[in-house]
Amino acid sequence: MTTSSASMTLARYRWFFLLAAVYDMALGLVFFFAYKPMLEWLGMTLPPHVSYIHLLAIFVFVQGASYLIAWSDPLANLGIVKVGIMYKLGYASLAAYYLVTDQIPAMFFAWFGLFDLLFLVGFVMFLRWARREAPGS
Repeated sequence: MTTSSASMTLARYRWFFLLAAVYDMALGLVFFFAYKPMLEWLGMTLPPHVSYIHLLAIFVFVQGASYLIAWSDPLANLGIVKVGIMYKLGYASLAAYYLVTDQIPAMFFAWFGLFDLLFLVGFVMFLRWARREAPGS
């Protein structure tokens, strides 16, 4: 791949990481600050302690913030991308399991699983591209 082509591909992946960051950070903030109306809108019972929601919401937010680090220099932050793959695979797998076993609390969460699956595919594609572009490969 030419340097110009590689630069354009890297720029597209940077936008992709920015999208992943905004997506997870927004989800984290919404569920942290607006969990009550969100869960009521979904027809779900509120948990007995707000900490259940806050702990998960902050994790999602911080995961999104890590994608900002990847966005700033994707090739220098391959470890973050690998952790993102595990995170996205974990959520998408659990969402699929609960969907298939008819235990998903709201279809809203299945959509998150689908979006995470799409991000997972993009992250894997980036790692494969980065491996080909790495010096000495």
